[in-house]
Amino acid sequence: MQENSQTFYHILQNGVKIVHHWTPSPVAYVGVMVGAGTRHETPEENGMAHYIEHCVFKGTTHHSARQIIHAIEGIGGEINAYTTKEETTFYAAILAEHVQLTLHLIAEMILHPAFKKEETDKERMVILDEIESYNDSPSELIYDDFESLIFEGSSLAMPILGTRKTLRHISSKPSYPLEWMKSHYTPERMVVFCQGDVKPDRFFRLAEKEFGHLTGEASLTANEYERSCSKAVLQQRGLTGEAGLTATERERSFRKHTHQVHAMLGGHAYPIGHENQLAMFLLNNILGGGSLNSRLNLSLRESKGLVYTVESNYTPLSDAGYWCIYWACDPEDYDQSLALVRQELDKLCTTPLSESGLRQALQQLRGQMAISAQNQESSALTMAKSMLYFGTAPTWSETFDKIVCSTICQLQQIAREVLTTENTYILTYK
Repeated sequence: MQENSQTFYHILQNGVKIVHHWTPSPVAYVGVMVGAGTRHETPEENGMAHYIEHCVFKGTTHHSARQIIHAIEGIGGEINAYTTKEETTFYAAILAEHVQLTLHLIAEMILHPAFKKEETDKERMVILDEIESYNDSPSELIYDDFESLIFEGSSLAMPILGTRKTLRHISSKPSYPLEWMKSHYTPERMVVFCQGDVKPDRFFRLAEKEFGHLTGEASLTANEYERSCSKAVLQQRGLTGEAGLTATERERSFRKHTHQVHAMLGGHAYPIGHENQLAMFLLNNILGGGSLNSRLNLSLRESKGLVYTVESNYTPLSDAGYWCIYWACDPEDYDQSLALVRQELDKLCTTPLSESGLRQALQQLRGQMAISAQNQESSALTMAKSMLYFGTAPTWSETFDKIVCSTICQLQQIAREVLTTENTYILTYK
């Protein structure tokens, strides 16, 4: 066991990682993050990770769906789950005194799901409704379609929710999701986490009791996993996309019959753990992060009044990554908006920040990180993800101490490498 400030670590003999952050809060967040998501699926089983996330709530070999709900809701808690391209996470917010009951229930859901067909058939219909709801929200759907464009040919291009066809396949037999879980819900891919007023030694004992008996190895070795990534994904390391793509091939447009044009522009970026990852976060915050004084917001909204929302995001993945800018505008304003977006990208590439500009950007990001860290739910999930990929979970201030080392030269170099026309894809809904 290692201690870092108020964060405690432990690894079980079978490889399950445990991380606990002690706080005096009577509310605790406890859960399990599994390094298994959409990218680990084959095209025929697309949507499997998300389907499993839903269906484990529909009953275990010991408890019905209703009993699971009442067990947590009956003590005033909230239980939740989500699926990403690379992780599936199950967690709950409860009073710290109920951590043992909650961890046991989550472990039972993950390790002993029933997958009774009468229950999972109902949940499949819920997921189909979720897909249709998603299709009706262009501001959300465009992110999926952009990932399909930029990661074309890779499992990263597949939608998290799957399709009607694949859902019919993966829900046809209980053995399909059970076999998938056996291959992917393996000890070395699991992080058991907790944040709240729980003694570390006690939480480690609880985690050992629930997960210490697990055995099994991941279905893909490191080399096989590498080969499962498409050529387009592996080229993220060079950040150039597929060699020889013309500008036309990097553009895609769909007719969605929306009253606005929804647009997304972006390109490849650094993976998790890259030496430029944290500086890229800072650069993205300057460009179009979640503040009204970001360059894109000042240019497109405050100065010209062309959009209601414009934002940029940077998403690092285990061996890939991408950045993107989203905005929606009236059709007649699209060309001007696109020109202004390109103008701001060009400024970052050609005009270095001033010393005062860098200080201001760092001061702003420091405040944002400190405020975000006060959100216990977000903090616990961030801690678990860091533990999954790095085996440690630095505090926000420790992370910022690394970001503050970013230099003007480094930021401009990143802009010239990442925010270039040659590394730009454009997707529009018209």
